[in-house]
Amino acid sequence: MIARTLALSGLAALMLASAAQAAPAAKPAPLPPAANQALARDILKELIAINTVHDHGTLVAAQAVLARLKAAGFSDADAQLLVMPEHPNQGQVVVRLRAKGSKAKPVLWMGHLDVVEAKPEDWTVPPFALTEREGWWYGRGVQDMKGEDAIVLAALIRLKQEGFVPDRDLIFAFTSDEESGDANGVEWLVQKHRDLIDAGLVINPDGGGGATRDGHALYYGIQTSEKVFVTFQIEATNKGGHSSIPEPDNAIYRLAQALGKIAAYSFPVETTPTTRGDFLVAAQQASGQTAADLKAVAQTPPDLAAAARLSAVPERNARLRTTCVATGLSGGHAENALPQRARAIIQCRMMPVDSQAQVMAKLTEVIADPKIAVTVFTPSNPAPDSPLDPALAAKLTAVIHAEWPGVTVAPHMDLGASDSIYTRGVGIPSYAMAAIWYDADDNRAHGRDERIAESAFYEGLQFQYGLIKALGGK
Repeated sequence: MIARTLALSGLAALMLASAAQAAPAAKPAPLPPAANQALARDILKELIAINTVHDHGTLVAAQAVLARLKAAGFSDADAQLLVMPEHPNQGQVVVRLRAKGSKAKPVLWMGHLDVVEAKPEDWTVPPFALTEREGWWYGRGVQDMKGEDAIVLAALIRLKQEGFVPDRDLIFAFTSDEESGDANGVEWLVQKHRDLIDAGLVINPDGGGGATRDGHALYYGIQTSEKVFVTFQIEATNKGGHSSIPEPDNAIYRLAQALGKIAAYSFPVETTPTTRGDFLVAAQQASGQTAADLKAVAQTPPDLAAAARLSAVPERNARLRTTCVATGLSGGHAENALPQRARAIIQCRMMPVDSQAQVMAKLTEVIADPKIAVTVFTPSNPAPDSPLDPALAAKLTAVIHAEWPGVTVAPHMDLGASDSIYTRGVGIPSYAMAAIWYDADDNRAHGRDERIAESAFYEGLQFQYGLIKALGGK
């Protein structure tokens, strides 16, 4: 097994220093004004009630967002609704808070309005209505990510009402089809309306953020990278024949053998500046062999024996290497015929240092069967790590500590993908920083009875307000 590494970044070093020197917990930051809290809750209630799964689209939700902005005093020139010509039910809103004189490229906040499907019969509460119960708020999208959208919109409206004028333009995009479908709003804006959203850096509340366990803060992660997915199809074909005369070369059996090889294969251990910093912070919160192993894989080169022990936990394994897994299977055409074709879908989540071509070549090598065709089913969107200079990292850390004093701040790589792949892909540094903390042992995003804590929502509202002001230069 070969390990590949990159040098430890200034960001990781700064985050670790912050973790070591963080002040003890002090008096929490004040909550937002009551009027802004009420506004944020009303916005969330309105957005949750609008079904924005792919088939319904985001147009109605985008119209609701635009109405809020117009009521707050944004002009037609500064708050725009854009509809994809080929997808008339998919709406995007782009709004700009202008500086008097721009001293730097704008900052772009982006958040998707669409949600994954939710079947009412599977939930204990109506998924498309905000239900409040014992300090929890339930509804499809409260966590992913209409709760974040409501917070950003309410904080922006508060700043507009206060007369805040930033030192550089601040842009906010509310978009479509991050979860599924072929109408991704950020991709479309980057390709067709780059002038509206061109920025020096991006804040994406759809990732990173803070996690708790048993009511105690674990850490806050600034997401500087994410795994990128690519989906392959592997296919075995055969001339077929009558099932009464089995032949040794069977497409289904051949495909099954290939799948077995993929299941048995582990990609090499790979670390990046982000994951090494993350492992060191995680080691401070672990004990015994686990803590020692986390420190060992954070070294350059990583300790492969330690990596093997950590890999027994699926989540840690996914942070240590590229992974590929079968997610679909089909084969045969009649119960009394030998199969002429058998196919499987393989989705891979690549470390930022890997590429689609490299992973495809490795799968072909692992399968080692010229009669198995490996093709790209869904291509990847390359998204390199976003480096953070020390000054920006210090500013972000200060905003986090202003809301949650003393919390450990760590660099973070998300295992899933977000819209940051599109902005990183065109060279805009992008950082995911969710405002709403979640329970590490009860993460219900995309799941049944999705929920957030009421207190976490209001804390996140104040945090986002402070983040916008800080990056706006005030």
